[in-house]
Amino acid sequence: MYALKHTEREDGDKMQTKHSNRDDKSFEALREQIAADYDGLSKRLRLIADFSLQDPSAVALNTAANLGEEIGVAPSALVRFAKHFGFSGFSEMQAVFREHLQASSTSYKERIRALEESGATRDTGEMTDRFIEAGIASLRDLQHSISPEHIEAAAELMANARIVHILAQKRTFTAATYLAYNLSRLDVPANLLDGLGGTLEQQMVTVSPEDTVVAISFNPSAGETVEAFERARDIGARTIVITDLARAPFIHADSWFQISEASVDGFRSLNATISLALILAIRAGTICAEMNSETP
Repeated sequence: MYALKHTEREDGDKMQTKHSNRDDKSFEALREQIAADYDGLSKRLRLIADFSLQDPSAVALNTAANLGEEIGVAPSALVRFAKHFGFSGFSEMQAVFREHLQASSTSYKERIRALEESGATRDTGEMTDRFIEAGIASLRDLQHSISPEHIEAAAELMANARIVHILAQKRTFTAATYLAYNLSRLDVPANLLDGLGGTLEQQMVTVSPEDTVVAISFNPSAGETVEAFERARDIGARTIVITDLARAPFIHADSWFQISEASVDGFRSLNATISLALILAIRAGTICAEMNSETP
């Protein structure tokens, strides 16, 4: 538990809750606390929260001055952000981001950043290298940030469901169709909530409390996905979320994963997302097969 107290904002922003005596200073614990506190943060601190969750490598590698300029806040706001989450200052918090970066293969992250800043002529070979490096970086991050226990818990939610409904819009829709396809191949009852022709609300009628709904949504989240996810929770269905930015309402899912997809000139692939979808489908299928073999 964290002891709570209040601290006055230097720039006139409203009072912020501070987590003192913080014992767990891991990146995973910090990420979860940022998600939990997000709605109560000021506008400036929300900007920092969004940036730090979307690009933790930038927080690890830059000075407070450079980060503040990139985010659009004063360096002092970064210090307040760190203190809000129980750190003595920005440097102590940055050490957590650096440790996370080292665990997720610093060399690849640094190569991506160097490619982004190179300014070299963009020929086909260079473009290919850039996207391959970005994909490798995303998969390395997935490898080090997602635990087997987390995957097992989500797979069990799918395996024990009457039907697994998969929900996504826009660019994450590809991952949703891939998940539905593989679940069906592995004899896990699956239904793609595609909302074709504006029918998502009508499709949600098929969701019951015995079901599990998997929502795949990246920032900025499609309004239809958010509404359908909240509807699924109201119905009483179990929920799983794959997202790139941990914030409400998705952090209220029974199980949620935060994915970091590396960007190349603003283009993001779905390497890690699709890999996670396949892993979850295979494990859910395996559990279903084991349960069926035990049934007389």
